[in-house]
Formats: sequence, structure tokens, C-alpha cells
Amino acid sequence: MTTTVTLTGTGVPFPSPDRAGPGVLVSHSDVHLQIDAGRSTVMRLAQAGISPHQLSALLLTHLHSDHVSDVADLVHTRWVQDHMHGTGPLPVVAVAGHAPGFVRRVLAANEFDVNVRVQHVQDGPPEVIGHWFDLPDVPAEVWRSPCDRVGVEAVRVRHEPVEQAVGYRVTTPDGVVVVSGDTRVCDEIAALSAGADVLVHEACRSSALAEAVKGTRFETIFSYHADTVALGAMARRVGVPHLVLTHLIPAPTSPEQVAEFEDEVRQGGFEGRVSVGHDLLSVTVGDAAGA
Repeated sequence: MTTTVTLTGTGVPFPSPDRAGPGVLVSHSDVHLQIDAGRSTVMRLAQAGISPHQLSALLLTHLHSDHVSDVADLVHTRWVQDHMHGTGPLPVVAVAGHAPGFVRRVLAANEFDVNVRVQHVQDGPPEVIGHWFDLPDVPAEVWRSPCDRVGVEAVRVRHEPVEQAVGYRVTTPDGVVVVSGDTRVCDEIAALSAGADVLVHEACRSSALAEAVKGTRFETIFSYHADTVALGAMARRVGVPHLVLTHLIPAPTSPEQVAEFEDEVRQGGFEGRVSVGHDLLSVTVGDAAGA
């Protein structure tokens, strides 16, 4: 058995034909964890060979719309398939504050369709199994697979003004994967990443583009995302061997712009492997070559 990490979306709120909304799939044997569900997640999962009924859990880092716009589609599609697969409700792991109400409301939007389907095919309405947890200041376990092979820890990150934002650490028999969610470079993610084999982290070219965005709304937006140079310095400090960049701000549109992300991480002193993310990029934990 091996553990793989697949980027189901590397984009930002602005739509792109090449980059779906943010999402990361971590798989170990038959345990499949989807972290966030941005725009077109269901389609990217299909391209990766994973159907919603195969997911062990959906983990939400925070409720910015670009990270959760496909939650309803994911849960609803799993429900529609349930009479074929019998996998039952999707477990959803998230901070206890706003997430339960959000999930309840987005599912309620399909009330008409649910009523029609229940009359003809489905046995009952779509449901989730909520694994809601208090916002942790230090890493704490928030989910474990029924087989006991895969554990998930969470810690709060620094994405203010969004207060209820977390990163996740997934531990499997093969190693450790950390997914930052949206955050500035911060001590909490540094602590979560210690000893990790792969760190999937958002990346923003805020230092390089500081003058270009000065005095604009982008200056504010950049302030609560992870600067590439600072990220490189943090990854070097904690000794992560493989850094995977995602949620690329601004989204690169040429090979030269892609290269600039890695160049700036190197400026921070990081000497390990860097993968500048694209949709469906897949890496294997412990595999230096990746895919």
C-alpha cells in the first residue's frame, strides 16, 4: 500500500478552464480523504478515478466560497449514487463553529430535487456525518479511519479575518502529509509540518508583486496569504523534503510564471524538492520522483 497526494484543484476564486477550485485528495489503500471542495471538485475526482461514494471523509479547512462551492455537489452526488453503492452519508470534518450550519443550508437548497427523488428512487434525504471539532491552538486529532491506519490532526492557521481556519496533518503507515489550507506563513503550520514528508501549501507572490498591488485591494488580499519567499524559509527551517505549491496567487498562465513561484521559494533558502501545482498533479509519499 502507498499513500498518494493528488491536487484536485489549484485555482483561486477567479474561474479558470485549467484550474479547478482548491482541493487535495490524500489516498492510502481504500481510505480517500478529500480536503476542501472548490469549484469542479467532483469532475476532477472523476478524472482521478475516484467517485464520491469512495470518499472516506471530506475535510474543510475554512468556509471561503472558493474552497466549498462544490460541497453540495459532492454530498448530493454521493447520495444519488447510494442506491447503487450503499456507502451511506459522507463524513464531514470541520471546525464546529460555522460549518454545521453551512452544510445544512447548502444541502437544503436542493429540497425540490430531494423530494422528487425520494418519491421515486431514494430511501431518504441526503445526510452527512458531522465530525465537528473545537478550533485547536495546538495540533489535535480530529478524525481516524475505522481501519485505524490513517489519522488526521488539525491546528488553527492565520487566515484572518477568517478566524475558523485550519490546516490538516494526515498520518498513514507510509508517512505524513500536511495541507495548509489558506494561511499566512505561521508558527502553527510550521509546528504541524515538523517531520512531514510532503507539505502542500498555498503560495502567493506577495513580495515580488508588492509594488504592483500597492494601494489596491490585492494588497489586502495578499496580506492574509503565504508569501513564497517566507514559505521557502519556513520549509527550510522545519526540514520538509517536498514542498507542493497550490492555490497559486496570482494563477500563472505561462511556464515563465510557473517558474517564478519556485524561484521565489528558493530565494527563501529552501533546497528540497518543489512541485508547482497544477490540477491532477499526483505525488507519492516517500517517492522522490513523484508523477
